[in-house]
Amino acid sequence: MSFFQNFWEFLWWMFIFYAFFAFLWALFMVIGDLFRDHELSGWWKVVWILFLVFVPLLSVLTYMVARGKGMAQRSMEAARKSRAETDEYIRQAASASPTEEIAKAKSLMDAGTITPEEFNRIKSKVVV
Repeated sequence: MSFFQNFWEFLWWMFIFYAFFAFLWALFMVIGDLFRDHELSGWWKVVWILFLVFVPLLSVLTYMVARGKGMAQRSMEAARKSRAETDEYIRQAASASPTEEIAKAKSLMDAGTITPEEFNRIKSKVVV
């Protein structure tokens, strides 16, 4: 009987642990969405924060019901913007300009590292 009591107690504590972290995750998502929303005035943000401080569970649930659709849209827009910025940075960092490529190839040819034929081949690849 002791094993089953410990087993159910263990399951109960696992559930409590999971519920606590799920609540914290939702709370931080709501707080993040409040600061991400540029349409909501500062006073409404203060009201939501006060409710989150004094009545946290009810406030999180109310916020998700009342503003959940907008919350998802703002989250998707932030992800889209972040991805576009990352892609642009990768494109910018990964590719040098054609002028830089030709200048590098010219310096390699002048140093004797590559032949003039290799220089012309690199130059034709970069120009196209």
